Amino acid sequence: GVFDSGLGGLTAVRQMHRIMPNENIIYFGDTGRVPYGSRSRKTVLQYARQDVAFLKEHDIKAIVVACGTVSSQVLGDIKRENSIPIIGVVEPTCYAAMRHTKNNRVGIIGTMGTIRSGAYEAKLHTLDPSVHTLARACPLFVPLVENGRFLPDDRVTQLVIEEYLTEMRDFGVDTLILGCTHYPLLRDAISQFMGDDVHLVDSGAEAAEYAHRFLVSAEQRQG
Repeated sequence: GVFDSGLGGLTAVRQMHRIMPNENIIYFGDTGRVPYGSRSRKTVLQYARQDVAFLKEHDIKAIVVACGTVSSQVLGDIKRENSIPIIGVVEPTCYAAMRHTKNNRVGIIGTMGTIRSGAYEAKLHTLDPSVHTLARACPLFVPLVENGRFLPDDRVTQLVIEEYLTEMRDFGVDTLILGCTHYPLLRDAISQFMGDDVHLVDSGAEAAEYAHRFLVSAEQRQG
């Protein structure tokens, strides 16, 4: 089972289909209440509980939370409340970012809720206390994607990216965490602005890879 606040989590599902072709994947995209990133923590937890309850009706063996806001704010709550394995995006994404960075400067972009939580910075500094981070909320990215405005030659998209990411580029990051699973749909436009030397870390794809390793390990333990 996979859920997100809208269509963005399909970037994780695409990767899961590629690496786990024999798995049946049920996706719940909450297009009726997107975005989650501007909601209060209490509301995000309420939505997450409802999303999990819906997926559990379908006899699933694990849930991937393909939502940066839920993963960064309330993942611990829903994991404690459920016996089924629940996998978020923050931890696998941070591991990937630290593998890729060469200059120890990592940027993080996400919803207001994700950035406000500080979850990505906290995990990165746990992995390497010397890492330099810069985090920025990009609240217009999700509406752009949901409305199909993600092509690199779209002038509106270019202007929004310039507004949000100029400071990030000037900071000299060589690795940029796309901390919302909507953002990989803006990959080409973001890469065009940031330059080819900046590695973009896809949080949905990293969570999918982590879920694959987890499920393989679980099956091996069961014999």
